[in-house]
Amino acid sequence: MDATDPHVLGPGLLPTPFTADEIRDATGAGKVIRLLLEGPDGPLGEHVNRFRETDAEGATLDRWAAADPKAIVSNRVTWAELQGHAAFDAGTTSVSTVSLTTPLGDLTCRKYDTDDGVFWFSIDHPGMPVQYESDGMRTTVLAIEKD
Repeated sequence: MDATDPHVLGPGLLPTPFTADEIRDATGAGKVIRLLLEGPDGPLGEHVNRFRETDAEGATLDRWAAADPKAIVSNRVTWAELQGHAAFDAGTTSVSTVSLTTPLGDLTCRKYDTDDGVFWFSIDHPGMPVQYESDGMRTTVLAIEKD
């Protein structure tokens, strides 16, 4: 692997689907992501992630359950931290390109099968996975709205 590739964050790690700069550029001045959380027995509820106060280094990320919009948890995140969430171990992760039907439509995704779960990253939506499954839970992106 090329040590200068911005998708590779360290030795033994697979390339991430997006660079920090690609995530920043896709977020723009702000973005709202609506998510559906599901457990083994069905839907658990919708959640919302909102990026605001974006700058070259990162953004403020607000998160809340759609049923309780006043219970917002906010923290500052950097684009590099967000990229790092997709830095998977090369020895225990397989990567493939697949089609996935989602509420966002039919998407071409990079699928990462890891020891901790399965993550689908839409090539057309830099940022968090459009779907992931871990510990019997599934999270699916329902909508992405740009400010």
